[in-house]
Amino acid sequence: MTETNEFREGSLKGRIEAVLYVAGDAIPVKELARALKLDRTALEQALRELRDEYDYEQRGWSLRLFGEHVQLATRPLYAEDVVRLLQPVQRQSLSQAIMETLAIIAYRQPVTKAEIEQVRGVKCDYSVQSLTNKGLIEEVGRKEALGRPILYGTTDKFLSHFGISSLDDLPPLPEPPRDGQDEEDAGGELVP
Repeated sequence: MTETNEFREGSLKGRIEAVLYVAGDAIPVKELARALKLDRTALEQALRELRDEYDYEQRGWSLRLFGEHVQLATRPLYAEDVVRLLQPVQRQSLSQAIMETLAIIAYRQPVTKAEIEQVRGVKCDYSVQSLTNKGLIEEVGRKEALGRPILYGTTDKFLSHFGISSLDDLPPLPEPPRDGQDEEDAGGELVP
């Protein structure tokens, strides 16, 4: 008995679903490829097809691809139903100071603590430590400067936390005001 292409394709998607379901958390694409004994190109094609099928059918879960990781996750459209059932403990949100530090790192990475402090105007030791402990940032190297300070960058967990696939999905920074121009133009109206 020979397998048809349709059977093999369906079987591959089933294998992917099984592994992602059991894993629960995001896993590196390269580890998934290794576990399924697939080359990366074939796996990425199957992942895109699964993601598109789930989105088209508005399934209860979605396939999230972010950075070099992939995960099955509850579709945000149905999250309230899940919350009502499970009544999870409220996740502690990130403080304003931590969010400011994280934004600086996200937009300027790789960046040192001193560079973050220069932008914020205050010490950032606690914020950097907290973000590191949460896995949202990590050490990405050392700057070629006196003392070789640590350079920080965001992680794939950062991408997952904010529901984006890559840093390219970050919203653009607002343009700084031009010299001699306030929020009003010469006609006295607000500039959009």
